[in-house]
Amino acid sequence: MLKNITLGQYFPGDSLIHRLDPRTKLIATVALIAIVFVVQGFAGFALIAAFVLACAASTKIHLKFLFKGLKPLLFIILFTFILNLFFQTGGTPLVVLGPVKITDMGLRMASFMAVRLILLVVCSQLLTLTTSPIALTDGLETLFRPLQAIHFPAHEIAMMMSIALRFIPTLMDEADKIMKAQKARGANFETGSLIQRARAMIPLLVPLFVGAFRRAEELALAMDARCYRGGAGRTRMKQLKFQGIDALAALALALLLAAVILLNRLNVF
Repeated sequence: MLKNITLGQYFPGDSLIHRLDPRTKLIATVALIAIVFVVQGFAGFALIAAFVLACAASTKIHLKFLFKGLKPLLFIILFTFILNLFFQTGGTPLVVLGPVKITDMGLRMASFMAVRLILLVVCSQLLTLTTSPIALTDGLETLFRPLQAIHFPAHEIAMMMSIALRFIPTLMDEADKIMKAQKARGANFETGSLIQRARAMIPLLVPLFVGAFRRAEELALAMDARCYRGGAGRTRMKQLKFQGIDALAALALALLLAAVILLNRLNVF
């Protein structure tokens, strides 16, 4: 389970998506998420899925690895599917078992919400897999910079978000080592009732939190030893600069949005 968490991991590459400005990728990800919520039919979802899969294929990141990150969220996706399946009572009944009724509208809404969640997760993963933590920090800071006029700590917020993403794989690796050590001592994390499994997680969570606080302290001391003083007077080795490929990415997103709006107006399934 822990090895299936891919959020925060970065795969170096020289693809078109890798070469995009981090600000372009951040804005594009937000735009894609907005487009996913605009969709009103499965044809729009199919169009977005084809666009995202084409972007993922161009990065040479194996699609199996991309979708592996969905495994930890299968429970949430399944729970959302079942919730919409049984609580959406409008439409033509398909299955009736006493008080339980499944309708065509409920099935459509359940599938709709499940596909929406899957696309949201895949879009977010594609951003972190193709953008280094340093580039992500610079992009976030630049986008937040106009808010400094109202004393918004743009650099600090961007730094905290990038550090949090950077340490997700590290913490997952440490949690996996602790779990294997506990299993070697007889701990059981997979059988028993829900309460028993929750109690079995306590020996895992305590050393994990202790290790996280230790790493945070070590990082703070290392930054202080290097005279880190926040964003004041900070320079960058690589200056962010929009290029022609960023304009092409913006054009592709605009065309995708126009196509989705057209499909909505045509009321395509």
